[in-house]
Amino acid sequence: MLAATLINPMIPVLKLTDSVSTALDWMDEFGVKQLVVADAGIYQGIVSEDILYDVTDNSDPLAKIIIQHKDIFASEDQHPYELLRLVNQFGLLIIPVLHEDRSFAGSILVNDLIEHFVNELGVQEKGAVIVLKIAERSYSLSEISRLIESNGTKVLSSYYSSGESYNPLNEAKLTLKLNRTHITPIIATLERFGYEIEEAHANDPIESVDQERLDMLLRYLAT
Repeated sequence: MLAATLINPMIPVLKLTDSVSTALDWMDEFGVKQLVVADAGIYQGIVSEDILYDVTDNSDPLAKIIIQHKDIFASEDQHPYELLRLVNQFGLLIIPVLHEDRSFAGSILVNDLIEHFVNELGVQEKGAVIVLKIAERSYSLSEISRLIESNGTKVLSSYYSSGESYNPLNEAKLTLKLNRTHITPIIATLERFGYEIEEAHANDPIESVDQERLDMLLRYLAT
């Protein structure tokens, strides 16, 4: 799935001539705190609710207001992982997407992006989460998966987190989402083969994606 498929066509786009009050009204109507500004199809940046509230005259056009992130945007062919890194780096709540010719294509709501990851990573499915501490030189997902599957359990998703540069002596973390909650035999098997369990959680399914879970997911995927 690419960025273009996550564009939400219902989210309005502001113009430089729109007033502050118009921007705030649309933010309230659509339940967002940021909106994209485009002029004649050319991306101009993002306006944020907190900045607009500081404006003394709500009739002022957005052209007079501080517009942020003028050089921050995604291309249509970017993968959701890259989008999430963009969100985490710049604190975006909405992601502008541009065509190859730099004209504005549409907006992606961060909540929609998170919902995508919730579905893709199997977060909504009932199952345990195990975090292994592992030396980079010893990392073998195929071997770890084989040990887990020998206990009649499947790996729904995995995430490997290490330092910025490879070093065989570095310790890394491997987070695994499994399809069952009874993981005592799995932990025993992994420990028997020398794997260190840093965390183990027999999680229930996530029913909704709120800000706390959003923050957790961003920390989980960021390096």
